[in-house]
Amino acid sequence: MTRHTKIVATLGPASSDPLVLETLIRAGVNVVRLNFSHGKADDHIALAASVRQIAAKVGRPVGILADLQGPKIRIGKFANSKITLATGDHFILDADCVLGDQQRVGLDYTNLPNDVSSGNVLLLDDGRIELDVERVVGHEIHTVVRHGGELSNNKGINRQGGGLSAPALTAKDMDDIRTAAQIGADFLAVSFPKSASDMYMARQLMLACGGHALTIAKIERVEAVAALEEILDASDGLMVARGDLAVEVGDAAVPALQKRMIRIAREKNKLAITATQMMESMIHAPTPTRAEVSDVANAVLDGTDAVMLSAETAAGHYPVETVEAMARICLAAEKSMMITLDREFLDRHFTRIDQSIAMASLFAAYHLDVKAVAALTAHGSTALWLSRLNCGIPIFALTQDPEAQSRMTLFREVFPLLIKDINDDHNVMRRDVEQRLIEAGVVAEGDLFVLAYGARRGVTGGTNTLTIVRVGDKPSPKA
Repeated sequence: MTRHTKIVATLGPASSDPLVLETLIRAGVNVVRLNFSHGKADDHIALAASVRQIAAKVGRPVGILADLQGPKIRIGKFANSKITLATGDHFILDADCVLGDQQRVGLDYTNLPNDVSSGNVLLLDDGRIELDVERVVGHEIHTVVRHGGELSNNKGINRQGGGLSAPALTAKDMDDIRTAAQIGADFLAVSFPKSASDMYMARQLMLACGGHALTIAKIERVEAVAALEEILDASDGLMVARGDLAVEVGDAAVPALQKRMIRIAREKNKLAITATQMMESMIHAPTPTRAEVSDVANAVLDGTDAVMLSAETAAGHYPVETVEAMARICLAAEKSMMITLDREFLDRHFTRIDQSIAMASLFAAYHLDVKAVAALTAHGSTALWLSRLNCGIPIFALTQDPEAQSRMTLFREVFPLLIKDINDDHNVMRRDVEQRLIEAGVVAEGDLFVLAYGARRGVTGGTNTLTIVRVGDKPSPKA
């Protein structure tokens, strides 16, 4: 069985070596994530080039996701690297402090005193430490520790319930968008967007720099949850960024939000990535916990396009084993999925010809004994339509554009293939597609496959023709 759910792996010290990277790709990585919170532009450029080179060697398309840092809402550094706070301690967050101590620490986000007031709760280090705000005096936020613990340099800060005013795109992010365009990133993840305008701005900056990356909104703020649909309308997809999101909305609310986000993304024909701590224990252990197995499987059953690994592959001791384990879990979950395509077609109204052809292709494939759905696509639009409903049959997207092939690496159930030429003679074109599928080991003599294509070549959204092909049959003579 071919795995339909895609795997995104973050690159870092544990996975940047070319030999390790090649092993990861062979183990099942579909998209690599470059975390722009770390490293310099030259580092990302060199790593992206290495990914492209190794992907070509392996003969497998691998997408590149550039993940912007977003606003640094963090504490500063301590003179002795860390302190321990006890419940009831008084502690000051001081925008003018250079090196912290047991009584106070500085702020990278110096506007924080203007964003909080008495009665607010501040959550540090992913919510591990809770501070009650007593009062704000100038550049100082005076707090009392509600839940203490060890606090070290540069830990993140959230306000319970959200509401921080930091803009989604910083000056650094704008520079990083230029780098992402330069390396030909296929996806651009925008951190902490609060509204559709944040996503529109990121897209326009990417286009102005000559890039064509699909934009992914990281949903990690309370405000983003409230504006989810408008943010999705301005994006190509979303990331369920469960770390900061859980801190802002409460951990108990996240599972239901995850299901809702993935459902809405699929309904709006957008992409969905599920991220954060999916296989966290495998940073230090060679096998996942049972809870992690269930977490990954549930994301697959929810319909996510991709599951993402962060520190597990960036800095963990077992990056390859983690990818292999995640691939096994995805496959097992997919085998158990119920196909409800007929029910999903009910009460659907199609306003576009290409969408209608895509849905007809799925319906025909579901009710016939076909091996695959094949779609000729200029930029991936037809493949995206096809991938929004689960028919249980692999979708092979054939394109002449290497950039389109890379962008489709994130689409669930879609396997992008390059085809050299697309002949205007439909019989010749059909034979060429059939041969490409035979070479890929997808079909053999006598097998059926569904073929969707456009009568006019190179037109985005121009798919208007559906053909059911039996491998080995001679095409009809031209009229």
